Amino acid sequence: MKAVVIRVASENDEIFASKICDEMEASAKARGTGIAKRSPFYLAEKMRKGQAYIALVEGDVAGFCYTETWSDGAYIANSRLIIFPAFRMSGLARDLKNFAFNASRKANPHAKFFGLTTSLAVMNINSELGYRPVTFSELTKDEDFWDSCKSCVNYPTLQSKERKNCLCTAMLFDPLWEARKLERQKNNTELKVQNL
Repeated sequence: MKAVVIRVASENDEIFASKICDEMEASAKARGTGIAKRSPFYLAEKMRKGQAYIALVEGDVAGFCYTETWSDGAYIANSRLIIFPAFRMSGLARDLKNFAFNASRKANPHAKFFGLTTSLAVMNINSELGYRPVTFSELTKDEDFWDSCKSCVNYPTLQSKERKNCLCTAMLFDPLWEARKLERQKNNTELKVQNL
């Protein structure tokens, strides 16, 4: 694969906003899944604020996602991961998601990270990062988040289930889980050393 640059998007990348929106919609249609739609203006605003991440190949967009913050910063979502068709199956989705996740965690070390997805590839990447499948009750209660689902074709399903589930899988990364895991590993290592 050609050289890839993954970085925080800036106002210079606004030229790609329409192209990204079009690919998000086309990808959702091709997979037969729903997606909450965003406008090119919304994506451009995320770029201007430094809340988006972009992958470029030879100066053209190859992948994109952005960060949203909910419940006064208690919850973070790295949303709308999209890889353009020519770059799929190359590991770019994993690299871009890792970059976005690590940059977001550094800026928000105590926040819980979550996502809703119908994509098996995204579920696998999230699992590698330490996300776990959870019930919708574990996610933000922020009404603005749930209102953003209104443009998804599956919104009637979400409403009929009283926001308890939908066709998406909810996944959550809680930094407390990671801290407990590291503590268990440390204790296990110390126990092994004592038993030698």
